[in-house]
Amino acid sequence: MSTVFELQPGQLSLADIQSWWQQPQQLKLADSAYKAIEASAATVSAVLAKGKVVYGINTGFGLLANTRIPPEKLADLQRRIVLSHAAGTQEFMVDDVVRLMLLLKINSLSRGFSGVRPVVIEALQALLNHQVYPCVPSKGSVGASGDLAPLAHLVLPLLGEGQVRYQGKILSGAEGMKIAGMETIALGPKEGLALLNGTQASTALALHGYFQIQRAFDAALVVGAMSVEAAMGSRSPFDERIHAVRGQPGQMEVAKQFRKLLGATSEVAKAHENCEKVQDPYSLRCQPQVMGAVYDQLVHARAILEREANGVTDNPLVFADSGDILSGGNFHAEPVAMAADILAIAASEIGALSERRSALLIDHHLSNLPPFLVTDGGVNSGFMLAQVTAAALASENKSLAHPASVDSIPTSANQEDHVSMATFAARRLTDIARNVVDIIAIEWLEAAQGLEFRRPLKAAEAIESAHACLRHKVAFYDQDRYFAPDIQAAAELIAAGELSQLLA
Repeated sequence: MSTVFELQPGQLSLADIQSWWQQPQQLKLADSAYKAIEASAATVSAVLAKGKVVYGINTGFGLLANTRIPPEKLADLQRRIVLSHAAGTQEFMVDDVVRLMLLLKINSLSRGFSGVRPVVIEALQALLNHQVYPCVPSKGSVGASGDLAPLAHLVLPLLGEGQVRYQGKILSGAEGMKIAGMETIALGPKEGLALLNGTQASTALALHGYFQIQRAFDAALVVGAMSVEAAMGSRSPFDERIHAVRGQPGQMEVAKQFRKLLGATSEVAKAHENCEKVQDPYSLRCQPQVMGAVYDQLVHARAILEREANGVTDNPLVFADSGDILSGGNFHAEPVAMAADILAIAASEIGALSERRSALLIDHHLSNLPPFLVTDGGVNSGFMLAQVTAAALASENKSLAHPASVDSIPTSANQEDHVSMATFAARRLTDIARNVVDIIAIEWLEAAQGLEFRRPLKAAEAIESAHACLRHKVAFYDQDRYFAPDIQAAAELIAAGELSQLLA
């Protein structure tokens, strides 16, 4: 039985969103939400009854905003906008993202500023609760005037159109509505536009990327600490006093995590307390400074995304208390685009630093470990090509991290003359995150291998736990073997959040 989650509109926490990202639940809309929803829909009806001309309710859209639509064609107008705007292309978004899109759209509409009837929200809720996920193509949005194409595909099933994915099978939208126990809907005035306007696609994609990057960040701290042990690195760079005098909060927090991970019980550390080495390379020594900067950007980006997930981002907005319906630009996803760009840069730096530690560990002159971390070198190539793979992935991320928000291509005959590119900015986070996870996986394999060469000395308790976690899936590399499965096994552990638990 799935967990029942009661939604108070506009009050989703990041933890709430992550729980929905991780697994399906049953959504119940708080009873108190219906008053605002019904008042908003009634305001739209009242405006129409007075014969007022209001954008998106009885006019065309975009550059056609000055075209008045007669009353007998209003229902057809809303249906046609959904059908015409469902113009996305290429592979479908994964269910985890579509589930978040549904959740965020319900959350936004339920705030009571969109003018939609309860039945529309209930239809989306039924799809979500029955795990009937609309098939949403991944490409075709510029992130203003909202995520029009993805959101159109998201709501096509309400009209009995489009496709859904249910239990891994692709079905028609009409079949999906039957499984959800709902009849198809004839959209009322403004409802098609309210469903299509908004930033729920780009926000869901950005959150999907954020959660993956957060797990990669956690893993990089643990694996980076393991590399310090394997390379017999100094503990002094993590001294609290160093970071306090600079005052950067992320740097201080990361140094604190390293002190916890490296602990006071390490036999490896005690074995080289009086070594002559003065300083370690930056990839070991400057982890608090680099990863601390990443930490600060993660905090900044997640605050923006949490606010956006709770915001009302369609247009026009209905203010029932005054009877006003106001046109604005909340659909412009620039906050999401910039947050995603920040995440892309930060994530790429996680991978760049990890790749440098991988290079350090295989270099006998820097690590004082066997060349390429294997005995009988020459006959065995060891970790030589694994580090090459890490370098390739780190290089790829440099291109992927180029800011998307600095680009804009005008659309809708120049009515929409500046756009955010937020949907791409957010979508490419998954590619970057996967690259980073693989890079860290390679470092993890190397650092664990390095620890084996320090035996019988034991590392700090948390590091030994991370070593045991890996060895449960991947054996010591005693001679050359098929390497790719080792990387995949380590990456799957990281992606599942196994190393995040060591930071709790």
